[in-house]
Amino acid sequence: MLTTIQRSKLDWAKTDGLMPAIIQHAVSGEVLMLGYMSPQALEKTETSGNVTFYSRTKQRLWTKGETSGHFLKVVSIAPDCDNDTLLILANPVGPTCHLGTSSCFGEKTRHAWHFLYQLEQLLAGRKHTDPGSSYTAKLYASGTKRIAQKVGEEGVETALAATVNDRTELVDEASDLLYHLLVLLQDQELDLGNVIENLRERHTHK
Repeated sequence: MLTTIQRSKLDWAKTDGLMPAIIQHAVSGEVLMLGYMSPQALEKTETSGNVTFYSRTKQRLWTKGETSGHFLKVVSIAPDCDNDTLLILANPVGPTCHLGTSSCFGEKTRHAWHFLYQLEQLLAGRKHTDPGSSYTAKLYASGTKRIAQKVGEEGVETALAATVNDRTELVDEASDLLYHLLVLLQDQELDLGNVIENLRERHTHK
């Protein structure tokens, strides 16, 4: 949440008491929506942990999800360099848009990296399904050793494709490697977020 110093520097006068708040998915990075916050809305957002706006149409505080149950769970809040706009990282509960989509800006605005998040969600959903329903489900059912073996095999094939300078084959094998690695991480109750955080910590300590 905002520090006392950050909160004191917010320029409410510049925004006529309503500050734009950009909501971004804390994991995938997808921009979910834009709303406006009054000081009271910001305070409620911080105390409740759910993104709360000031509704200009309803003329009152409005917590996203208060009717639908599709709340936006706050992870962090940060002001921009001019202290007149807020960026809020949040984890959505259900779709953000009233049209049933994850973002109010539509799927065409998604960054390419967002697909990895979608893929992880898909793999997680198949972890306990019928082994006959998909290759992924069958792979989970085969056990950790088999999944780990596949990661090793795909790693070797990726390296071999690189040594012969076959770019097309390298992309194919790297795709297989990443897919099986994601399955292995899910099998061990981990995800790319854990790996990214570890890499970030290593970079910070160097």
